[in-house]
Parts: sequence; structure tokens; C-alpha cells
Amino acid sequence: MRTEPETLETIGELGEFGLIARLTRRLPRGPAVELGPGDDAAVVRAPDGRTVATTDLLVEGRHFRLDWSGPYDVGRKAAAQNLADVVAMGARPTVLLIGLALPTDTSVEWAERLYDGLADECLRAGASVAGGDVVGASEITIAVTALGDLGGRPPLTRSGARPGDVVALRGRIGYSSAGLALLSGGLEGPAELIEAHRRPQPPYEAGEEARALGATALMDVSDGLLQDLGHIASASGVRIEVDSAAMPVADVLGPDGLGHALVGGEDHAFAAAFPAGAALPPAWTVIGNVTEGDGVAVDGRLHGGGGWDHFRR
Repeated sequence: MRTEPETLETIGELGEFGLIARLTRRLPRGPAVELGPGDDAAVVRAPDGRTVATTDLLVEGRHFRLDWSGPYDVGRKAAAQNLADVVAMGARPTVLLIGLALPTDTSVEWAERLYDGLADECLRAGASVAGGDVVGASEITIAVTALGDLGGRPPLTRSGARPGDVVALRGRIGYSSAGLALLSGGLEGPAELIEAHRRPQPPYEAGEEARALGATALMDVSDGLLQDLGHIASASGVRIEVDSAAMPVADVLGPDGLGHALVGGEDHAFAAAFPAGAALPPAWTVIGNVTEGDGVAVDGRLHGGGGWDHFRR
């Protein structure tokens, strides 16, 4: 059990190296870390000889709001979206590297709780935080780099879907979008939707499952299901047909549930293509199929847009 922060001083009062010491002592070391924080760089084991790498930025006011999410929530979310990208490549997450920019009047407690969230989400995926950097800035910005290990196997990519494949989902969908709508409207519930927006819950086991089931393509759903399926369709040179009646739309999502499920983002579920006839377990829901052509269609009608775009919102 973690102890409460010793004082409520600001990071400006504590200083750069004092802050680094306070943050890094909260971080458990994972099995992939040979040398952690304290030297010029970390040393991470890569038994495969290849490393899966991904990075994301989170900017205050753009990706999170301090009046909607606490620092622990922000840490969990920042880790989850990067760990999910590694899993979507069919790899096992190993470490995160964190670049953190903070105003000097930020409390040390806020930074510590952020790192608690990062560390706890890493534990869910079998990874750990191996190092990073901190700097002063006018607004909070978090840069996360995630690394992963393929275990001697080829990566799962977006480009392998073939006509005749089925398309299936693993994980909840539409919850984060519905939670965002509630927060935007000043509403306080249903609480599970707001919690889903603050702390997505990627099913990290989906990557290993998809590989074992013979997946031909895989990606995590971060920018909206239809938009992300469009990436698979484009990379694979196919059309993906979605059956809206097959979508796993939970009652809690309300009357706009299908819309949230189709175009809402940040749930970090996983969408995959599998050969026809693949024996999929109940955790995977078949929502459509792959055909000749291009684009994404819902009930036979081509999808014309929607989903997240960082430069258009």
C-alpha cells in the first residue's frame, strides 16, 4: 500500500532532481528492465532482437481536463493508450518511457499520483516504467513511449485482412464516448461511463488471443471503430462491411449507443480480422466481414466520416 505524500509543496519548490527522486522511488521494476532510472539511459532486455515501439502525446485541455480527471486517472489513461498499441501489434508490452512537462506551481502530490496511475496500469499489462524526463512548461504535457517484445513471432499488422475474413471485436465499445458526452453535459452518471472515459480498460490479453486464433489483421480502437476499421481496409486493400445489428451496444450507453459504439473513441478495444470459420470464443464478437472493394460500409452504406482527428477538433 502506498503512503500518502509527505508534504504539499510544489515541484518548483522541490526542484528537478528532488522531483525525479520522489517519482522514481514509486516505480516497481519489471522483468524487462535491466537498468532503470538513475543513469543517462535505461537498459531494457529485448530477447527477440526486435523491439516494437510506439509513442503518444497527451496535452492538458486537449486530451484531458483537470476538472474532469484526477492525476491518477490521467496516468492510467496515458499508459493504457500506449500499451494497447503494443498489444495491437501482437507484442507483449515491456516498458514505458515518460516525458513530463509541468508548470512549476504543480503540486508534488499531483505528479506522484500521476506516476501511481502509470505504474498501476503497467502492472495490468505486465510492463513497468523504465525512465523518462521532466521539464517545466506553461501547461501539462505527457509524452509516453511504449516498447514491446514479439517473442520471435511476426507482428500482427493492419494489412493482412483478406476477402472472406470475418471482423470481430474484443473489449467494450462506446463507453468512453458516452462518458465524455456526460461530462460535457455537466452530468454525473451513469458512473461506469464516466469512469470508462477517465480510465479505459483495454483487454491486454487480446493480442495473444488474436494471434492464437489465426488473426490476419489487428488494431486497437482509439479514434472510433469505423475510422479505425478504415485503416485496416486501406492497408489491406479491401472493404469492411459492418452489420449494425451485430454490434455489442450495451443498454447503459443510452439511446445514442450505436453512434457511440461506431464513431466514439478511447475505449481501446481491439478489432481483428479472422479467416472465415475461425472458432472464436465468446469474448470476441463478430460484427462484419471483409469483401472486395475499399472503404467501410455499415449495413451496405459506405461510411462517410466521423472519429477522432487531432487536427480537426
